[in-house]
This record gives sequence, structure tokens and C-alpha cells, in this order.
Amino acid sequence: VCLTCCSRDVMVKIDQVCHKNSVKFFTGDVFGYHGYMFADLGEHEFVEEKTKVAKVSPGVEDGPDTKKAKLDSSETTMVKKRVVFCQLKEALAVDWSGEKAKAALKRTAPDYFLLQ
Repeated sequence: VCLTCCSRDVMVKIDQVCHKNSVKFFTGDVFGYHGYMFADLGEHEFVEEKTKVAKVSPGVEDGPDTKKAKLDSSETTMVKKRVVFCQLKEALAVDWSGEKAKAALKRTAPDYFLLQ
């Protein structure tokens, strides 16, 4: 489900229904130069391709970089990952008065507060 130009209450209600029924939910809007986007994908599983790191044997190369690990782009492994997304209601219910939240405030984009 994709929503835009909806009130906060409508977005929260539809996200709750989608989350309950394991339906992916996206919402967003733009206000001039600023905008926001939110995604609730529930439990999302995906596969990520990782490049193997090969260590260089001593004496193979000269110079200070001899001991550094190098990427071997010919060998890759597939790593299965799982991410659990929060609901919109939870994302909007952050208590900004706590110490942990104060530290997160520095990393939070000002556009987050447009939705508030």
C-alpha cells in the first residue's frame, strides 16, 4: 500500500491494518524543498552478496601495505539477512526527553519533525 497527501491519523490507521495483515506499507509527502518517506515492510528477508576478504601472504608484495587485507572480487558469498521494521505509530511516539533520545536527536534529520 502506498499513501501520499494523507493526514497523520489516516496513515497510522492504515499502517496498523497493513502490519496486522503482513502487507507492505509506504507513505510519503513533499512540502516544497522538504519531504519525508516511511516504509513498514514488517518482517523483511533478503539476500546480500558479500565479497570475500583474502589476506596477503608475507613476502608476496613489497612495501608497508603487505599486511593489509585485500578484497578478492572473484569470490563472493550470499548472506541471508532479516530486518524487522517498526510501525509508523512507534516511529512517531519517540520520547525526546530521555538521554538516549538526546543523542539520537543529533543524527535525526530535521525533516522528521515535518510529520510531527
